[in-house]
Amino acid sequence: MNDQTAYRADLRIEVGAIRHNVAVLADRARRSGARTMAVVKSDGYGHGALTVARAALESGAEWLGVASVTEALHLRRAGIEAPLLCWLYSHGEDLTPAVAAGVDVSASTVADLRRIEEAASSLGRPARVHLKIDTGLNRSGCPPEQWPDLVESAAKAQADGAVEVLAVWSHLACADEPGHPSVDMQADRFRRAYEQARQAGLRPMRHLANSAAVLTRPDLHFDLVRPGIAVYGLDPVPQAGDHGLRPAMTFRSSVVLTKRIAAGEGVSYGHSWRAEQPVTVALVPVGYADGVPRTLSGRFSVWLAGKRRPVVGRVCMDQLVVLCDDDAVAEGDEVVLFGPGDRSEPTAAEWADTLGTIHYEIVTGMYRPRVSRTVVETEAES
Repeated sequence: MNDQTAYRADLRIEVGAIRHNVAVLADRARRSGARTMAVVKSDGYGHGALTVARAALESGAEWLGVASVTEALHLRRAGIEAPLLCWLYSHGEDLTPAVAAGVDVSASTVADLRRIEEAASSLGRPARVHLKIDTGLNRSGCPPEQWPDLVESAAKAQADGAVEVLAVWSHLACADEPGHPSVDMQADRFRRAYEQARQAGLRPMRHLANSAAVLTRPDLHFDLVRPGIAVYGLDPVPQAGDHGLRPAMTFRSSVVLTKRIAAGEGVSYGHSWRAEQPVTVALVPVGYADGVPRTLSGRFSVWLAGKRRPVVGRVCMDQLVVLCDDDAVAEGDEVVLFGPGDRSEPTAAEWADTLGTIHYEIVTGMYRPRVSRTVVETEAES
């Protein structure tokens, strides 16, 4: 691990993989006549929002999506000028900075729209608005019974020059379960909401498809698609076949100590594991403070010295112990906790399966104060 020996742990981000994934997704969208918005919220799902944004825009994406105004302004200040949508605000949050920076903002209620109009009025420029209809996810989005009031208000605000209504949009609840009846139900509700917007005099574009729908439902691509997790090479629908994505994040550390322990000796807190015979163990300086869940204790392995090796004993706050049997392992040897899986090393998806969660949670939770992030411009395999 010669390039990062100063760090206890490192996230290696392959920009080539991100470029490859975006190109795959944008090509699917293009074949349906749609453009692509790459979602880079939560610091690019832990990969670095600015790094991902630049790579995505160079590889076929034309729009970017984030959750918060803060995330949007970070990208604008870094020189990102592409169309950029943010959609989640704190109660009473001032949207003037977003409108001033030319950031598209979402409205789910007439109250949202009024706040956006106030921001636009204070700046003397129209705000770019996406109207969100709740089609069944039941998080943000306008309830169907309130939708006519929202689109009528938006049409009036547009006629007054306060806003430009660019899009009607929504979010699917179960697209990662191909064939789930809610997908078609939501699509029908979305189409009805769009027609109501047109009847109110609006001519917006439409966007509904998340990563799973980009890969499995070309009929729902409409005018714009919004891939998120697939940008990072993590497949939301692996049961639907190989989609040619490549994971971009590798979590790695290095061995700081090796030792022989005698038969019967316990390892780590609580001695939940004991050696049945004399063995070599290796100490790795990462733990649950660095993103390795304590609940993985006794349930996972790492890639070290050319093979998978089990982690034994409990994962501690700052360290873990790897069983090496009688193999020669040296201080400084690289330890891969998860990666793309090319060498049969563990993957983020494997961690998620073991923990009963999703790979989104794994990668977005990895960037910690003691973990460095190294961006490399490698070319992904086709």
